[in-house]
Amino acid sequence: MRKIDRPVALVTGASSGIGKATAIALKQAGYKVFGTSRKHVPVSDDGIEMLVCDVTNDDSVQKMIAVIQLQTGGIDLLVNNAGIGLLGAAEESSIEQAQALFNVNLFGVMRVTNAVLPMMRVQKKGRIINMSSILGMIPSPYNALYSSTKHAIEGYSESLDHEVRSLGIRVVLVEPGVTRTSFDDNITRPDRQILFYESERHRMESLMRDWITAGDAPEVVAATVVKAATAISPKLRYTAGKQSTQVRFMRRFFPESIVDKSLRQFNQFSD
Repeated sequence: MRKIDRPVALVTGASSGIGKATAIALKQAGYKVFGTSRKHVPVSDDGIEMLVCDVTNDDSVQKMIAVIQLQTGGIDLLVNNAGIGLLGAAEESSIEQAQALFNVNLFGVMRVTNAVLPMMRVQKKGRIINMSSILGMIPSPYNALYSSTKHAIEGYSESLDHEVRSLGIRVVLVEPGVTRTSFDDNITRPDRQILFYESERHRMESLMRDWITAGDAPEVVAATVVKAATAISPKLRYTAGKQSTQVRFMRRFFPESIVDKSLRQFNQFSD
């Protein structure tokens, strides 16, 4: 039984950056919003109720969902935003590090989704927004593993949407471009660094910092999430920001050879 008279949203990874901006934007749009973080976050004046949740832990996810269900009786919108980055050559990460990355960025999404879907099936309605990335559309040197998690999110989300659409539930992807968030707080370095890649890795780190400094504000992505959440007939994919829209267009309509050349030029590789 529903216990409140407004829609309920859950945003994972809502302590900062895109997640925090999204939680605030959804509250302003009329949602009762719960956010999650791995560690306890002091109560703030933005009206977001923060819950501790480790998306890599089944028990932690189930306890968090139980708290929301007890308070509200249901969840109308899930925004799977929690994630981490990894910058380094593909060869520089152990399989264990790759598995840890997937455990957050992909399996974490699956855990929270699987915990929310039973409520949505009973309600016969709901919306799940999975945070993809510009790197879910294109390859990115020195981001091979992170890009792989986002490509996986794309395939998972599109397939799941077909499975649950007849139940009144929609699964939507939001694809941000480079966004102004804290680089050092959200990026992981490879756990077995190789001297051969060192200079290029440092160069790519410097490029990434420049891109982030010039990137979209988190509020740009948050506004796109609200649009995807409130659309009567949602699209499968929503690009967030000019860069993401341009890349989606390029990937869809340009020949592969031109896309490849453009990517190498953008990443300042000399052929």
